Amino acid sequence: MSSLNDKLAAALASREKRRIRRRLPVSASPVLSSADFTSNDYLSLATSSTLRTAFQNALSTAPQILGSGGSRLLVPTPAHVALENRLERFFGAEKALLFNSGFDANVAFFSAIPQPGDVILYDEHIHASVHDGMGASRVDPSSLIKFSHNSVAALKRSLRKLLHERDDLRDGRASAFVAVESLYSMDGTFAPLHEIVHCVEELLPKKNGYVIVDEAHATGIYGPQGRGMVAALGLEGHVLARLHTFGKALAGSGGATAILTTELIRDYLLNYGRPLIYTTTLTYANIIGVECAFDMLENGSAEVLALHLLDLSRYFLELLRPHLQSAPPELLCLPSHLRTDDHKDSTNSPSDPSFPPPTPIIPLLTPHPHSLAAHLASLPQPLFTKAITWPTVPVGTSRVRVCLHAGHTRDDIKKLVDGIVDWVQAWVAREKEVERQWLNVAEGEGVGVWMESKL
Repeated sequence: MSSLNDKLAAALASREKRRIRRRLPVSASPVLSSADFTSNDYLSLATSSTLRTAFQNALSTAPQILGSGGSRLLVPTPAHVALENRLERFFGAEKALLFNSGFDANVAFFSAIPQPGDVILYDEHIHASVHDGMGASRVDPSSLIKFSHNSVAALKRSLRKLLHERDDLRDGRASAFVAVESLYSMDGTFAPLHEIVHCVEELLPKKNGYVIVDEAHATGIYGPQGRGMVAALGLEGHVLARLHTFGKALAGSGGATAILTTELIRDYLLNYGRPLIYTTTLTYANIIGVECAFDMLENGSAEVLALHLLDLSRYFLELLRPHLQSAPPELLCLPSHLRTDDHKDSTNSPSDPSFPPPTPIIPLLTPHPHSLAAHLASLPQPLFTKAITWPTVPVGTSRVRVCLHAGHTRDDIKKLVDGIVDWVQAWVAREKEVERQWLNVAEGEGVGVWMESKL
């Protein structure tokens, strides 16, 4: 075996030993929608017969459905332009620009738009694509500044320190970018967008502070007609760019994504956004699928699904919380923001008691996520969840991430809760049996022998 192969194999073996090696999920047959608690198909549009029929009808009449011909800069793509125009009207944005994925969009924006001498402040839980974009940018690494998750106080401290140290930020010659997600995919937490925007506008009155919001997991669920949390909070005019993906709640293929921003930034990305310039653009079939999904947003049918989804989130937590009160918290617990329903989260907006809204993303924190996920998958009617460990989430925060869907029923939710409770009870029973066996050893052979066996 070559040196390269040795090194690659050793790295994978290390991950295998620590139980953090990633593998593609395998199933002998398609996962039933009622058993799917792991995908991002929040509105269940991927299995919607309504959307399927509309998509098939649109394909049958479209002049082009296969391929796209190349990069947007090589060939005219009227269908893409028409969709961008529609997105500008729908979201009330100055300009929209399509990308093949949310990952591509974030890398393009953060690698190109911040200029030398600028700073980027980012939430510690920001998506990996933003990290890749920042790493490829011309911003000095010392000016990439992390702040504690959803902590406006930490953001303020960082900005004040920068303003104290740098004349160019105080007088507006340099810019500060703040990168957040409206809904975080691993935690189900909402960014306190009102407070973040107010902080940036207050501390940077020269208008050289810019908020960028990734709405990937909020699109289609929140805001008027699913326009996202920025629109729900009326902040469209206070953020520089919004990123909306269509491959999650809207069932788009390939994670089709749009950045909503200004005409100048759109033009700059067309010239300097490498993930856009040097790739074949979305196929016409992709565009048609997104158009059909937006028909459902605009006619209100998707909103009905979103309301049902958020009702299921409330129901799931109402069922689960009482059981977790008697479970050892070191075995299984909810994150702090989901342990009660009184909306007294420190990130709450005092002007809006309904914030944060329910979330379809519910992490079950446990040091044994693989065991819990395997138990749920082994039930007579298997339920599919995902064990999440470091490096996807910080060390010590392993979890099973539950993603709820509008296609679920209350009976599906009850089966999931029952499966979780069964696992907890079985684990506790095993622990008690092990403890009983050790006590028997101690009583029968003496404390000394028992202590030696424990060493």
